[in-house]
Amino acid sequence: MVSPSEPAHLLVVDDNKINRMLLSRSLELQGHLVETAENGKEGLEKLRSGIFDLVLLDIEMPEMDGFEVLEACLNDVELRQLPIIMTSAMDELDAVVKCVELGAEDYLTKPINPVLLRARINASLEKKRLRDEQRKLFRTFATKEVAEELLRTGFSLGGKQVNASVLFADIRSFTTIAESQEPAESIELLNEYFSLMFDAITNNGGTVNQLVGDGLMAVFGAPIFFDSHREKAVRAALEMLEQLKVFNQGRSHQGKSQIRIGIGIASGTMVAGYTGTQSRAIYTCIGDTVNLAFRIEEYTKEALHPLLIDNYTRQGLPENIAVEELGKVFFKGKNHAIKIFAVV
Repeated sequence: MVSPSEPAHLLVVDDNKINRMLLSRSLELQGHLVETAENGKEGLEKLRSGIFDLVLLDIEMPEMDGFEVLEACLNDVELRQLPIIMTSAMDELDAVVKCVELGAEDYLTKPINPVLLRARINASLEKKRLRDEQRKLFRTFATKEVAEELLRTGFSLGGKQVNASVLFADIRSFTTIAESQEPAESIELLNEYFSLMFDAITNNGGTVNQLVGDGLMAVFGAPIFFDSHREKAVRAALEMLEQLKVFNQGRSHQGKSQIRIGIGIASGTMVAGYTGTQSRAIYTCIGDTVNLAFRIEEYTKEALHPLLIDNYTRQGLPENIAVEELGKVFFKGKNHAIKIFAVV
């Protein structure tokens, strides 16, 4: 994050060499690190390959003009939050309006006044700093995907029907473990455990959207859909079990008890969105598929397998993920028996 008093990494895009030199020199005297590009195409390439805090973008250029670069940034998820100040010799209202409509942070007319330049740069960097802080805060209480969706589309209660996979995981006999140690130890155990489980889930495109005691719920394929959500969910679960082995090895070396977990996965249609009130809400999924995943996780205790999935999840797996059919099981709330598989 950059504040006005700190040096920022800026990009100056202008086809006029003299303009680039003068503008760069003025910005360097303010303490900023400056790179340049001589046309819109080169500027866009630098933006996509580097990390910048702000761009000063000329409008009239060869290869790609400023409007085209601005529009490309607006359509790029990684660049749309980048503050862009347009620069031009044109002092026309239509040009200013178009820049604002395309997402420009500000507009400066050439020749650029150094005092005005400093003020606009500092104001834009301060806005970026506040946006970065907001994004960081969102990510503290929500997943990266949910945070980015909030920043991109804004917040509203409600949901939409999606096709996704839901994973439930739970620590076996955690109440007994918690009773045998100090509360601080239980919190430390959960923090270490969740840290490993979160990594396994997010590494495979999943979103952890609920924590209840020692249990967690994660969804794959929402809020950002991907076709391989069934495979990704299972691979995440397998990675969770591998991480658990490492976790238990560490606890064993410390003379502490090891833990076991159960994981249930179901795939299908569900409603995903924000539920709650305007002042307090969570991103979650509801529906029969979610309920089934929860029931399957509970069934791991009876089946004596740590990872169970339903038939629709199995159909989305490649051949190199081995499964064992356990037969059909009647679950509470279901009118028909569900074919269950253990991932081995």
